Amino acid sequence: MKTLIATLTMALALAFPATLAADIYNVKDFGATGDGKHIDSEAINNAIKAAAANGGGTVYIPAGTYACYSIRLASRIHLLLEQGATIVAEFPTDSTGYDPAEPNPHNRYQDFGHSHWQNSLMWGIGLEDVTISGPGTIHGKGLTREGSRRPGVGNKAISLKECRNVTLRDLTMIQCGHFALLATGVDNLTIDNLKVDTNRDGFDIDCCKNVRITSCSVNAPWDDAIVLKASYALGRFKDTENVTISNCFVSGYDRYTMADASWQLYEPQAPDHGGRTGRIKIGTESSGGFKNIAISNCVFEHCRGLAIESVDGGQVEDVVVSNITMRHIVNAAIFLRLGSRMRSPEGTPVGSMRRIRISHVNAYDVDSRYSSIISGVPGHCIEDVTLSDINVYHRGGLRPEDAANPVPEAEREYPEPWMFGTVPAKGFYVRHARDIKFDNVNFRFAQPDSRPLFVTDDAEGLRFRDIFADGEPANYSNITKTSNN
Repeated sequence: MKTLIATLTMALALAFPATLAADIYNVKDFGATGDGKHIDSEAINNAIKAAAANGGGTVYIPAGTYACYSIRLASRIHLLLEQGATIVAEFPTDSTGYDPAEPNPHNRYQDFGHSHWQNSLMWGIGLEDVTISGPGTIHGKGLTREGSRRPGVGNKAISLKECRNVTLRDLTMIQCGHFALLATGVDNLTIDNLKVDTNRDGFDIDCCKNVRITSCSVNAPWDDAIVLKASYALGRFKDTENVTISNCFVSGYDRYTMADASWQLYEPQAPDHGGRTGRIKIGTESSGGFKNIAISNCVFEHCRGLAIESVDGGQVEDVVVSNITMRHIVNAAIFLRLGSRMRSPEGTPVGSMRRIRISHVNAYDVDSRYSSIISGVPGHCIEDVTLSDINVYHRGGLRPEDAANPVPEAEREYPEPWMFGTVPAKGFYVRHARDIKFDNVNFRFAQPDSRPLFVTDDAEGLRFRDIFADGEPANYSNITKTSNN
Protein backbone atom coordinates (compact mmCIF):
# COMPACT_ATOMS: atom_id res chain seq x y z
CA MET A 1 0.00 0.00 0.00
CA LYS A 2 1.36 3.40 -0.90
CA THR A 3 1.95 5.78 2.00
CA LEU A 4 -0.29 8.77 2.31
CA ILE A 5 2.40 11.18 1.24
CA ALA A 6 3.25 9.15 -1.84
CA THR A 7 -0.40 9.06 -2.82
CA LEU A 8 -0.77 12.79 -2.33
CA THR A 9 2.43 13.48 -4.20
CA MET A 10 1.32 11.37 -7.17
CA ALA A 11 -2.10 13.03 -7.28
CA LEU A 12 -0.61 16.51 -7.15
CA ALA A 13 2.06 15.64 -9.69
CA LEU A 14 -0.60 14.46 -12.14
CA ALA A 15 -2.49 17.68 -11.65
CA PHE A 16 0.58 19.92 -11.81
CA PRO A 17 3.32 17.86 -13.49
CA ALA A 18 5.51 20.76 -14.51
CA THR A 19 5.64 22.44 -11.13
CA LEU A 20 5.53 19.79 -8.44
CA ALA A 21 7.57 16.83 -9.62
CA ALA A 22 10.92 18.45 -8.75
CA ASP A 23 9.79 19.52 -5.25
CA ILE A 24 10.00 16.04 -3.65
CA TYR A 25 13.47 14.51 -3.28
CA ASN A 26 13.32 10.88 -2.18
CA VAL A 27 16.63 9.98 -0.55
CA LYS A 28 16.48 6.49 -2.06
CA ASP A 29 16.77 8.10 -5.48
CA PHE A 30 20.14 9.44 -4.30
CA GLY A 31 21.48 6.07 -3.13
CA ALA A 32 20.17 5.73 0.44
CA THR A 33 19.57 2.10 1.40
CA GLY A 34 17.57 2.38 4.64
CA ASP A 35 18.90 -1.02 5.70
CA GLY A 36 20.52 0.15 8.95
CA LYS A 37 23.92 -1.16 7.85
CA HIS A 38 25.23 1.11 5.13
CA ILE A 39 25.99 4.74 5.99
CA ASP A 40 23.27 6.80 4.30
CA SER A 41 24.24 10.33 5.35
CA GLU A 42 26.05 11.02 2.07
CA ALA A 43 22.93 10.13 0.08
CA ILE A 44 20.74 12.29 2.34
CA ASN A 45 23.18 15.18 2.03
CA ASN A 46 23.14 14.83 -1.75
CA ALA A 47 19.35 15.00 -1.75
CA ILE A 48 19.49 18.13 0.41
CA LYS A 49 22.03 19.72 -1.94
CA ALA A 50 19.89 18.95 -4.97
CA ALA A 51 16.82 20.46 -3.36
CA ALA A 52 18.73 23.56 -2.26
CA ALA A 53 20.17 24.04 -5.71
CA ASN A 54 16.63 24.21 -7.08
CA GLY A 55 15.48 26.77 -4.52
CA GLY A 56 14.31 24.32 -1.87
CA GLY A 57 11.86 21.49 -1.44
CA THR A 58 10.96 18.41 0.59
CA VAL A 59 13.64 15.80 1.21
CA TYR A 60 11.58 12.67 1.77
CA ILE A 61 12.82 9.79 3.93
CA PRO A 62 10.59 6.72 3.49
CA ALA A 63 10.27 3.88 5.98
CA GLY A 64 13.59 2.24 6.84
CA THR A 65 16.56 2.59 9.14
CA TYR A 66 19.21 5.05 7.95
CA ALA A 67 22.60 4.82 9.64
CA CYS A 68 24.16 8.28 9.45
CA TYR A 69 26.90 10.64 10.42
CA SER A 70 26.46 14.40 10.01
CA ILE A 71 23.51 15.57 7.95
CA ARG A 72 24.03 19.15 6.76
CA LEU A 73 20.78 21.10 6.59
CA ALA A 74 20.11 23.86 4.07
CA SER A 75 17.76 26.82 3.72
CA ARG A 76 14.22 26.28 2.42
CA ILE A 77 14.39 22.53 3.04
CA HIS A 78 11.74 20.35 4.64
CA LEU A 79 13.30 17.11 5.93
CA LEU A 80 10.32 14.74 6.20
CA LEU A 81 10.67 11.43 8.06
CA GLU A 82 7.85 9.09 7.12
CA GLN A 83 6.16 6.77 9.59
CA GLY A 84 8.59 3.88 10.11
CA ALA A 85 11.62 5.96 9.09
CA THR A 86 14.44 6.14 11.65
CA ILE A 87 17.65 8.12 11.29
CA VAL A 88 20.23 6.48 13.53
CA ALA A 89 23.42 8.20 14.65
CA GLU A 90 26.09 5.59 13.97
CA PHE A 91 29.18 5.10 16.14
CA PRO A 92 32.27 6.76 14.64
CA THR A 93 35.20 4.66 13.49
CA ASP A 94 38.91 5.41 13.19
CA SER A 95 38.41 6.50 9.60
CA THR A 96 35.04 8.25 9.55
CA GLY A 97 32.50 9.97 11.75
CA TYR A 98 30.81 13.29 12.38
CA ASP A 99 31.89 16.70 11.14
CA PRO A 100 34.57 18.26 13.35
CA ALA A 101 33.69 20.86 15.93
CA GLU A 102 34.39 24.27 14.43
CA PRO A 103 36.67 26.77 16.25
CA ASN A 104 35.03 29.14 18.72
CA PRO A 105 37.25 31.74 20.45
CA HIS A 106 34.54 32.27 23.08
CA ASN A 107 34.26 28.70 24.33
CA ARG A 108 35.75 29.46 27.75
CA TYR A 109 32.47 31.10 28.77
CA GLN A 110 30.36 27.96 28.37
CA ASP A 111 31.04 24.26 28.15
CA PHE A 112 32.20 22.48 24.99
CA GLY A 113 28.76 21.25 24.02
CA HIS A 114 27.29 24.76 23.96
CA SER A 115 30.21 26.19 21.97
CA HIS A 116 30.09 24.06 18.80
CA TRP A 117 27.40 22.97 16.35
CA GLN A 118 28.91 21.02 13.45
CA ASN A 119 29.79 17.95 15.53
CA SER A 120 26.16 16.81 15.42
CA LEU A 121 23.90 14.33 13.70
CA MET A 122 22.04 17.22 12.01
CA TRP A 123 23.27 20.78 11.92
CA GLY A 124 22.69 24.12 10.23
CA ILE A 125 24.36 27.53 10.53
CA GLY A 126 22.97 30.78 9.11
CA LEU A 127 19.94 29.11 7.53
CA GLU A 128 16.35 30.21 7.02
CA ASP A 129 13.03 28.48 6.39
CA VAL A 130 13.93 25.00 7.66
CA THR A 131 11.47 22.30 8.75
CA ILE A 132 12.20 18.87 10.20
CA SER A 133 9.09 16.80 10.76
CA GLY A 134 7.89 13.30 11.48
CA PRO A 135 6.15 11.09 12.30
CA GLY A 136 9.50 9.27 12.04
CA THR A 137 12.26 8.88 14.62
CA ILE A 138 15.73 10.24 15.30
CA HIS A 139 17.86 7.84 17.36
CA GLY A 140 21.22 9.10 18.62
CA LYS A 141 22.76 5.81 19.72
CA GLY A 142 26.27 6.75 18.49
CA LEU A 143 26.34 10.22 20.08
CA THR A 144 28.29 10.86 23.26
CA ARG A 145 26.56 12.66 26.10
CA GLU A 146 29.77 14.53 26.96
CA GLY A 147 31.78 17.24 25.26
CA SER A 148 34.52 15.56 23.25
CA ARG A 149 37.31 17.05 21.16
CA ARG A 150 38.17 13.73 19.53
CA PRO A 151 37.87 13.83 15.72
CA GLY A 152 34.74 12.24 14.36
CA VAL A 153 32.79 12.25 17.63
CA GLY A 154 29.29 13.75 17.66
CA ASN A 155 27.41 14.85 20.76
CA LYS A 156 24.11 16.44 19.65
CA ALA A 157 21.13 15.26 17.63
CA ILE A 158 20.12 18.63 16.12
CA SER A 159 22.21 21.82 16.31
CA LEU A 160 21.21 25.17 14.86
CA LYS A 161 23.12 28.43 15.01
CA GLU A 162 21.97 31.89 13.86
CA CYS A 163 19.03 30.57 11.86
CA ARG A 164 15.54 31.94 11.41
CA ASN A 165 12.10 30.54 10.66
CA VAL A 166 12.67 26.98 11.88
CA THR A 167 10.00 24.39 12.65
CA LEU A 168 10.43 21.00 14.34
CA ARG A 169 7.26 18.96 14.48
CA ASP A 170 5.86 15.45 15.15
CA LEU A 171 9.19 13.71 15.76
CA THR A 172 10.26 11.05 18.23
CA MET A 173 13.84 11.51 19.48
CA ILE A 174 15.68 8.92 21.58
CA GLN A 175 19.13 8.81 23.23
CA CYS A 176 20.28 12.11 21.78
CA GLY A 177 23.65 12.72 23.47
CA HIS A 178 24.46 16.03 25.14
CA PHE A 179 21.45 17.74 23.54
CA ALA A 180 18.44 16.55 21.63
CA LEU A 181 18.28 20.12 20.34
CA LEU A 182 20.78 22.95 20.71
CA ALA A 183 19.34 26.13 19.19
CA THR A 184 21.66 29.14 19.54
CA GLY A 185 20.72 32.52 18.12
CA VAL A 186 17.65 31.10 16.35
CA ASP A 187 14.77 33.53 15.80
CA ASN A 188 11.22 32.43 14.99
CA LEU A 189 11.50 28.86 16.26
CA THR A 190 8.52 26.51 16.57
CA ILE A 191 8.79 23.16 18.38
CA ASP A 192 5.53 21.23 18.35
CA ASN A 193 4.49 17.71 19.35
CA LEU A 194 7.95 16.21 19.88
CA LYS A 195 8.43 13.14 22.06
CA VAL A 196 11.98 13.13 23.42
CA ASP A 197 13.51 10.47 25.69
CA THR A 198 17.18 11.17 26.14
CA ASN A 199 20.34 10.80 28.21
CA ARG A 200 21.23 14.49 28.78
CA ASP A 201 19.42 17.74 27.92
CA GLY A 202 16.25 17.79 25.89
CA PHE A 203 15.85 21.28 24.39
CA ASP A 204 18.50 23.96 25.00
CA ILE A 205 17.10 27.26 23.72
CA ASP A 206 20.04 29.67 23.83
CA CYS A 207 20.02 33.35 22.78
CA CYS A 208 16.81 32.84 20.79
CA LYS A 209 13.92 35.20 20.07
CA ASN A 210 10.28 34.38 19.41
CA VAL A 211 10.11 30.72 20.37
CA ARG A 212 7.01 28.54 20.69
CA ILE A 213 7.33 25.16 22.44
CA THR A 214 4.00 23.33 22.56
CA SER A 215 2.62 19.87 23.29
CA CYS A 216 6.00 18.20 23.81
CA SER A 217 6.92 15.30 26.12
CA VAL A 218 10.53 15.32 27.28
CA ASN A 219 12.02 12.67 29.57
CA ALA A 220 15.54 13.63 30.64
CA PRO A 221 16.51 11.95 33.94
CA TRP A 222 20.17 12.95 33.65
CA ASP A 223 19.77 16.64 32.80
CA ASP A 224 17.22 19.35 32.11
CA ALA A 225 14.22 18.61 29.89
CA ILE A 226 13.46 22.10 28.57
CA VAL A 227 15.95 24.81 29.43
CA LEU A 228 16.32 28.42 28.32
CA LYS A 229 19.86 29.77 28.24
CA ALA A 230 21.65 32.94 27.17
CA SER A 231 25.33 32.02 26.84
CA TYR A 232 28.20 33.95 25.28
CA ALA A 233 28.71 31.28 22.60
CA LEU A 234 27.94 33.76 19.79
CA GLY A 235 30.67 36.10 21.00
CA ARG A 236 28.16 38.75 22.06
CA PHE A 237 25.45 39.29 24.63
CA LYS A 238 22.05 38.22 23.36
CA ASP A 239 18.89 37.72 25.40
CA THR A 240 16.52 34.82 25.09
CA GLU A 241 13.17 36.55 24.78
CA ASN A 242 9.54 36.25 23.73
CA VAL A 243 9.27 32.54 24.58
CA THR A 244 6.21 30.46 25.39
CA ILE A 245 6.33 26.91 26.75
CA SER A 246 2.87 25.41 26.97
CA ASN A 247 1.06 22.09 27.31
CA CYS A 248 4.28 20.13 27.86
CA PHE A 249 5.18 17.12 30.00
CA VAL A 250 8.66 16.85 31.55
CA SER A 251 9.96 13.97 33.63
CA GLY A 252 12.87 12.02 35.07
CA TYR A 253 11.83 8.42 34.48
CA ASP A 254 14.65 6.00 33.65
CA ARG A 255 16.22 6.65 30.27
CA TYR A 256 14.11 5.62 27.28
CA THR A 257 11.24 4.24 29.41
CA MET A 258 8.89 7.06 28.54
CA ALA A 259 9.24 6.30 24.83
CA ASP A 260 8.35 2.64 25.32
CA ALA A 261 5.74 3.50 28.01
CA SER A 262 7.31 1.19 30.60
CA TRP A 263 7.82 4.16 33.00
CA GLN A 264 10.65 2.62 35.04
CA LEU A 265 12.20 4.14 38.17
CA TYR A 266 15.24 2.02 38.98
CA GLU A 267 17.85 4.79 38.50
CA PRO A 268 17.40 7.29 41.35
CA GLN A 269 20.25 9.66 40.52
CA ALA A 270 21.52 11.86 37.73
CA PRO A 271 25.32 11.92 37.30
CA ASP A 272 25.56 14.94 39.65
CA HIS A 273 23.98 12.79 42.40
CA GLY A 274 21.23 15.34 42.95
CA GLY A 275 18.31 13.10 42.11
CA ARG A 276 16.48 12.87 38.83
CA THR A 277 16.57 16.03 36.70
CA GLY A 278 14.04 16.32 33.87
CA ARG A 279 12.63 19.77 34.70
CA ILE A 280 11.89 23.10 33.03
CA LYS A 281 14.58 25.65 33.87
CA ILE A 282 15.65 29.18 32.99
CA GLY A 283 19.50 29.37 33.27
CA THR A 284 22.24 28.32 34.07
CA GLU A 285 24.25 29.89 31.21
CA SER A 286 23.13 33.49 31.64
CA SER A 287 25.59 35.99 30.20
CA GLY A 288 22.59 37.41 28.37
CA GLY A 289 19.17 37.80 29.91
CA PHE A 290 15.67 36.34 29.76
CA LYS A 291 12.78 38.63 28.87
CA ASN A 292 9.08 38.06 28.22
CA ILE A 293 8.84 34.36 29.10
CA ALA A 294 5.52 32.54 29.64
CA ILE A 295 5.35 28.95 30.92
CA SER A 296 1.86 27.49 31.24
CA ASN A 297 -0.17 24.28 31.49
CA CYS A 298 2.81 22.00 32.06
CA VAL A 299 3.27 18.78 34.04
CA PHE A 300 6.41 17.77 35.98
CA GLU A 301 6.82 14.18 37.25
CA HIS A 302 9.62 12.36 39.10
CA CYS A 303 12.07 15.22 38.55
CA ARG A 304 13.43 18.45 40.01
CA GLY A 305 11.21 21.48 40.41
CA LEU A 306 10.88 24.74 38.52
CA ALA A 307 14.16 26.71 38.48
CA ILE A 308 14.74 30.32 37.41
CA GLU A 309 18.40 31.30 37.60
CA SER A 310 20.72 34.11 36.56
CA VAL A 311 24.32 33.69 37.68
CA ASP A 312 26.50 35.14 34.87
CA GLY A 313 25.20 38.71 34.63
CA GLY A 314 21.91 38.32 32.76
CA GLN A 315 18.74 40.24 33.53
CA VAL A 316 15.63 38.14 34.13
CA GLU A 317 12.50 40.22 33.59
CA ASP A 318 8.81 39.68 32.95
CA VAL A 319 8.42 35.95 33.51
CA VAL A 320 4.98 34.41 34.04
CA VAL A 321 4.50 30.79 35.17
CA SER A 322 0.95 29.48 35.56
CA ASN A 323 -1.09 26.28 35.75
CA ILE A 324 1.70 23.90 36.67
CA THR A 325 1.25 20.53 38.35
CA MET A 326 4.18 18.57 39.81
CA ARG A 327 4.44 15.14 41.44
CA HIS A 328 7.35 13.41 43.17
CA ILE A 329 9.79 16.36 43.17
CA VAL A 330 13.31 15.55 44.37
CA ASN A 331 14.40 19.07 45.41
CA ALA A 332 12.78 22.52 45.73
CA ALA A 333 9.40 22.89 44.07
CA ILE A 334 10.27 26.54 43.27
CA PHE A 335 13.87 27.79 43.10
CA LEU A 336 14.73 31.40 42.21
CA ARG A 337 18.44 32.17 42.30
CA LEU A 338 20.33 35.35 41.45
CA GLY A 339 24.03 34.46 41.82
CA SER A 340 27.43 35.76 40.83
CA ARG A 341 29.28 32.87 39.22
CA MET A 342 30.13 35.36 36.43
CA ARG A 343 31.22 33.01 33.67
CA SER A 344 31.17 35.98 31.28
CA PRO A 345 33.70 38.44 29.82
CA GLU A 346 35.60 40.38 32.46
CA GLY A 347 33.77 43.44 33.72
CA THR A 348 30.27 42.01 33.28
CA PRO A 349 28.16 43.21 36.23
CA VAL A 350 26.01 40.96 38.40
CA GLY A 351 22.58 40.48 36.85
CA SER A 352 19.07 41.10 38.14
CA MET A 353 15.75 39.30 38.57
CA ARG A 354 12.47 41.19 38.71
CA ARG A 355 8.80 41.11 37.75
CA ILE A 356 8.24 37.37 38.19
CA ARG A 357 4.71 35.99 38.52
CA ILE A 358 4.11 32.37 39.57
CA SER A 359 0.52 31.24 40.04
CA HIS A 360 -1.74 28.20 40.16
CA VAL A 361 0.92 25.65 41.03
CA ASN A 362 0.18 22.29 42.64
CA ALA A 363 3.23 20.32 43.81
CA TYR A 364 2.79 16.92 45.49
CA ASP A 365 5.37 14.75 47.31
CA VAL A 366 8.14 17.36 47.44
CA ASP A 367 11.49 16.80 49.18
CA SER A 368 11.46 18.88 52.39
CA ARG A 369 15.18 19.49 52.80
CA TYR A 370 15.20 22.56 50.59
CA SER A 371 11.57 23.79 50.92
CA SER A 372 11.26 26.46 48.20
CA ILE A 373 13.98 29.08 47.85
CA ILE A 374 14.21 32.69 46.68
CA SER A 375 17.79 33.89 47.10
CA GLY A 376 19.93 36.66 45.69
CA VAL A 377 23.42 37.58 46.89
CA PRO A 378 24.59 40.43 49.13
CA GLY A 379 24.00 43.73 47.38
CA HIS A 380 21.87 42.18 44.63
CA CYS A 381 18.28 41.37 45.50
CA ILE A 382 15.60 39.46 43.67
CA GLU A 383 12.68 41.86 43.50
CA ASP A 384 9.01 42.19 42.61
CA VAL A 385 7.93 38.54 42.75
CA THR A 386 4.34 37.41 43.27
CA LEU A 387 3.42 33.85 44.19
CA SER A 388 -0.30 33.18 44.27
CA ASP A 389 -2.61 30.19 44.44
CA ILE A 390 0.21 27.80 45.30
CA ASN A 391 -0.29 24.37 46.93
CA VAL A 392 2.79 22.42 48.04
CA TYR A 393 2.57 18.99 49.68
CA HIS A 394 5.93 18.34 51.36
CA ARG A 395 7.24 15.07 52.78
CA GLY A 396 8.15 16.80 56.06
CA GLY A 397 9.82 14.94 58.90
CA LEU A 398 12.49 17.55 59.74
CA ARG A 399 13.32 19.65 62.81
CA PRO A 400 15.13 22.97 63.36
CA GLU A 401 18.28 21.11 64.46
CA ASP A 402 18.42 19.48 61.00
CA ALA A 403 19.21 22.96 59.64
CA ALA A 404 21.42 24.18 62.47
CA ASN A 405 24.37 25.19 60.26
CA PRO A 406 24.41 28.72 58.81
CA VAL A 407 23.10 28.85 55.26
CA PRO A 408 26.13 29.56 53.04
CA GLU A 409 26.02 32.38 50.51
CA ALA A 410 27.69 30.17 47.85
CA GLU A 411 27.72 33.20 45.52
CA ARG A 412 29.88 31.63 42.82
CA GLU A 413 28.68 28.04 42.94
CA TYR A 414 26.67 26.25 40.30
CA PRO A 415 23.04 26.92 41.25
CA GLU A 416 21.10 24.00 42.68
CA PRO A 417 19.00 23.98 45.87
CA TRP A 418 21.44 21.66 47.66
CA MET A 419 24.11 24.41 47.55
CA PHE A 420 22.48 25.78 50.73
CA GLY A 421 22.20 22.48 52.58
CA THR A 422 19.03 21.76 54.52
CA VAL A 423 17.38 25.16 54.88
CA PRO A 424 15.82 26.40 58.15
CA ALA A 425 12.32 26.93 56.68
CA LYS A 426 9.77 24.27 55.87
CA GLY A 427 7.83 26.44 53.39
CA PHE A 428 9.97 29.19 51.83
CA TYR A 429 13.49 30.41 52.56
CA VAL A 430 13.81 34.01 51.30
CA ARG A 431 17.13 35.88 51.34
CA HIS A 432 18.42 39.03 49.62
CA ALA A 433 15.01 39.84 48.24
CA ARG A 434 12.48 42.65 48.33
CA ASP A 435 8.87 43.21 47.37
CA ILE A 436 7.91 39.53 47.46
CA LYS A 437 4.18 38.81 47.75
CA PHE A 438 2.65 35.52 48.88
CA ASP A 439 -1.09 35.23 48.26
CA ASN A 440 -3.20 32.12 48.95
CA VAL A 441 -0.29 29.75 49.53
CA ASN A 442 -1.08 26.41 51.15
CA PHE A 443 1.39 23.93 52.63
CA ARG A 444 0.77 20.40 53.83
CA PHE A 445 3.25 17.94 55.33
CA ALA A 446 3.08 14.15 55.18
CA GLN A 447 5.17 13.96 58.39
CA PRO A 448 5.35 16.64 61.10
CA ASP A 449 7.95 19.34 60.39
CA SER A 450 8.74 21.67 63.29
CA ARG A 451 10.79 24.22 61.36
CA PRO A 452 9.26 27.68 60.86
CA LEU A 453 7.07 28.02 57.78
CA PHE A 454 9.03 31.01 56.44
CA VAL A 455 12.55 32.14 57.21
CA THR A 456 13.75 35.44 55.78
CA ASP A 457 17.17 37.05 55.73
CA ASP A 458 17.90 40.51 54.31
CA ALA A 459 14.38 40.63 52.89
CA GLU A 460 12.21 43.76 52.72
CA GLY A 461 8.68 44.50 51.62
CA LEU A 462 7.38 40.95 52.02
CA ARG A 463 3.60 40.63 52.06
CA PHE A 464 1.58 37.61 53.18
CA ARG A 465 -2.12 36.97 52.63
CA ASP A 466 -4.09 33.78 53.16
CA ILE A 467 -1.21 31.50 54.10
CA PHE A 468 -2.15 28.05 55.42
CA ALA A 469 -0.20 25.14 56.89
CA ASP A 470 -1.92 21.76 57.23
CA GLY A 471 -5.27 23.46 56.79
CA GLU A 472 -4.74 26.04 59.52
CA PRO A 473 -4.18 29.77 58.91
CA ALA A 474 -0.55 30.71 59.46
CA ASN A 475 0.33 33.62 61.72
CA TYR A 476 3.43 35.72 62.07
CA SER A 477 4.89 33.36 64.67
CA ASN A 478 5.50 31.06 61.69
CA ILE A 479 7.76 33.67 60.05
CA THR A 480 11.31 34.00 61.34
CA LYS A 481 13.37 37.01 60.31
CA THR A 482 17.00 36.10 60.88
CA SER A 483 18.70 39.37 59.91
CA ASN A 484 18.35 42.53 57.88
CA ASN A 485 21.69 43.86 56.77
